[in-house]
Amino acid sequence: MILPENKQILKDLSFNSEIDWDTGGIPTSQVSNWTQGMRANADFFGHESYRDKYLQTENCSQAFGERWQAASGSWDDKVAIDIGCGPGNLYATIGGTPQVLIGVDISRGALEQAMQLGYIPLLADAHDLPLVDNCADIVTLNAVLHHCDDMAKVLAEAARLVRPGGVLITDEDPQQTAWHHKGLGLLVNAARKQFPMYWLPGRASLYRSRQERALRLATEIHNHQPGDGVTLDLYRDTLVPLGFEIELYPHNHGVGAELFAGDYGRSPLKYTLAQMLSGMNPNSPEAAQSVMCIARKLAV
Repeated sequence: MILPENKQILKDLSFNSEIDWDTGGIPTSQVSNWTQGMRANADFFGHESYRDKYLQTENCSQAFGERWQAASGSWDDKVAIDIGCGPGNLYATIGGTPQVLIGVDISRGALEQAMQLGYIPLLADAHDLPLVDNCADIVTLNAVLHHCDDMAKVLAEAARLVRPGGVLITDEDPQQTAWHHKGLGLLVNAARKQFPMYWLPGRASLYRSRQERALRLATEIHNHQPGDGVTLDLYRDTLVPLGFEIELYPHNHGVGAELFAGDYGRSPLKYTLAQMLSGMNPNSPEAAQSVMCIARKLAV
């Protein structure tokens, strides 16, 4: 059950009339259109068996934490909104003592777990958030955009929440150029996908059952086909017109704070064959797995 003081905080930062407060302890904004992808995310990340595993095994490495701490700075005494928070991986990894920490997700089960870590939970559609403009110092979307139907719309909604001088950070979304396999590379990748995507080294023990793999894969809305994923222009075209100054960092997932000194890491061996056969240089920025975007809202 949400604490009375946290309920008041959320009321102060939201369009209160759009939230149902009598929904089993999780404040809930009405979702007008439950898409297939949204239901897949709600099912997987809130599943009693799988959410614990996700919290303990993904987006929790030392390099991940160091990268995020360097990008965001301290969360102490800040108003932070973590969109697509899941069971709470980001805050569990980087820590801090925010003044306010709101976790937004489409999954009730994930929010129940995030609440135990200190999040004020809000069940809402990331495309249509019931939160007021300019309400947060830090807004985060980690491994979120590619799980959403309209990535640009979600990015713009997140940007709306950032105060002048505040920061919006996204990360861990597949970079389109890294996964745009062609020719023989496409065949190699197709052969790999005869196995579930999580057979790969380091994840072989994570998603063993057929049901678990199917549920996980269904959440990957923009990570199915060659050419899926985010582009650098997505961030530029969406955020610059909204008054943001942006920094874009393509990177591989094993890199930490050294990313900001120009080291984007090396492409993992498990991906290099398909990339090389597609005519890519696997050690180029374009072949890097993801893009971190650090966007600062300019003061008026």
